[in-house]
Amino acid sequence: MSEVMDREQQTGTAQAAPEAAPAPEAAEKTSLWKKWKGMPRKKRRKTVRLFVLLLILIAAGLGIRYFLSQKSGGEQTEVLTAVVQYGSITSTVDGSGLTKAKDSETITIATTGTVSEVYVNEGDTVEPGTPLFVIDSDTARTAVDKARQDVLGREKQLNALLKDVAGLNLAAGYPGKLLETVDLNPGDEITKGQKVAVLADDTRLRLTQYYSYAYEGMIHQGQQVDVSVPALMSALPGTVEAVHMVSRITPEGTKLFSADILVENEGALSAEMAASATVSVDGETVYPYEPGKLEYFRTGDLNSTVNGTVLSSSLVDFLQVSAGQVLVRIDGEDSEAEIFSAQQSLEEAQKELETAEKNLANCSAVASIAGKVIGLTMKPGDEIAANTTVVTISDTSSLIVNATVDERNVSAIQVGTMVDLDQWGTTAMGTVESVSLSSTINNGVATYPMVISVDNSEETLQVNSYINYSLTASENDNCLILPLQAVRTVSTEEGESLTVVYVKGDQPENMVEGVMIDEMIPEGYWPVPVEIGISDNYNVEIKSGVEEETEVFTQVQISSSWGF
Repeated sequence: MSEVMDREQQTGTAQAAPEAAPAPEAAEKTSLWKKWKGMPRKKRRKTVRLFVLLLILIAAGLGIRYFLSQKSGGEQTEVLTAVVQYGSITSTVDGSGLTKAKDSETITIATTGTVSEVYVNEGDTVEPGTPLFVIDSDTARTAVDKARQDVLGREKQLNALLKDVAGLNLAAGYPGKLLETVDLNPGDEITKGQKVAVLADDTRLRLTQYYSYAYEGMIHQGQQVDVSVPALMSALPGTVEAVHMVSRITPEGTKLFSADILVENEGALSAEMAASATVSVDGETVYPYEPGKLEYFRTGDLNSTVNGTVLSSSLVDFLQVSAGQVLVRIDGEDSEAEIFSAQQSLEEAQKELETAEKNLANCSAVASIAGKVIGLTMKPGDEIAANTTVVTISDTSSLIVNATVDERNVSAIQVGTMVDLDQWGTTAMGTVESVSLSSTINNGVATYPMVISVDNSEETLQVNSYINYSLTASENDNCLILPLQAVRTVSTEEGESLTVVYVKGDQPENMVEGVMIDEMIPEGYWPVPVEIGISDNYNVEIKSGVEEETEVFTQVQISSSWGF
């Protein structure tokens, strides 16, 4: 009975599930998910930790395997070498620069004004003397007048100072006798304008005499007279210097005129001596109304013209001196400083005048060079502001290229070196015109200005535009060469810097001892000093140190032979 029931239950179960059973893999995944989902949360976290720990162990194992592979030759190294051999090498220098017209004129109006005429257009070709424009500027004319007056004033000031400074050696202006002298000693201070003596010219003396109008017209300038000096008890020749038709009336009612008589002094005459002069008129001796007194021909104060310190003095009363004789020597540092300052002021005033005259000339400008008008910024009627550039003329048939060359190549570039030029596909040939000896340092590299001249008569090159240049600094068609990687600069323990290559083989006699290196050099390679020459992007010339066919070390190449 129970067996029948079991079969019926099995049959019913089969009948109740007519659909196909799921695939084994899907069933397995579903089962795992159900197990994971049904697993307690605490147990799930523990499982995750175990999984992470497993990953760490795997990574550690891989690292250990890599380390062991390194120890066991997982990386393979290959020593690369080169052989010294003959070849050719060319050292070139490349760069860029800016083209400019070799000859150019820019006219800037420094003052305000109104444009009256413009005779050229942009792009016109002009010759020297071609009128360009006219600008009406009262400001420019006024500036010239003011500058000229300033120059004249500065010149007068300087001339006065130069005249004064001549007084550092205070001298007699004419021959004579010193009177009223001041006692001056070395070290005394003396001021400008200070009177130090009176200089009386006693080489001649003057005598004023009065004669009756009855002899009017009979006594005249240049007439010879006899001068009687009672103190000397003698008569001396004299000359009428001047006649003055004054009107002096004597107590007796006689009308008199005067005459100045000059008497040469041979040393015996002095001022204040009484004297009288008689004149011979038509055989008649004419006497003066009364005797007179002799006077010095001229007198004047001797004054210092500078401030300073007395160095020496020879001032003595009644000392007879000659014209130009130095009487006082003065140290005038202040005066010399004044002269220097005045000279500086005059030079500045002259420069201002030149500038003002140039500005005025620019208001009616003509071309000073032959060329093309490449800039024109005005038209008739425009008001021009001060310091406005109004026209530029450039001779574009001859250009220069302002470029630079670095310190490694500057010594190889000479004036006259040919240069290949390329401006956006347009080529030309230039010549090095100059290389400056003054450098500019940027980022630790010194560069030197270089000027390249180029013929642009066909005007194929643009002005004020960048251009590339290339030139051969040096070349050698038959020299020993090595790759650049083979040559090293090293220091020795003594601090000496050397250029070396590492030679393969037995230790050479010229090996360098005590080389300090910062790289691994394979065994069997020895440092040998070499002299190098020119180089290009790949090779360098070896002038001495090694011979042809010598094998040298270049570098170590590392390659990996390990993989997973």
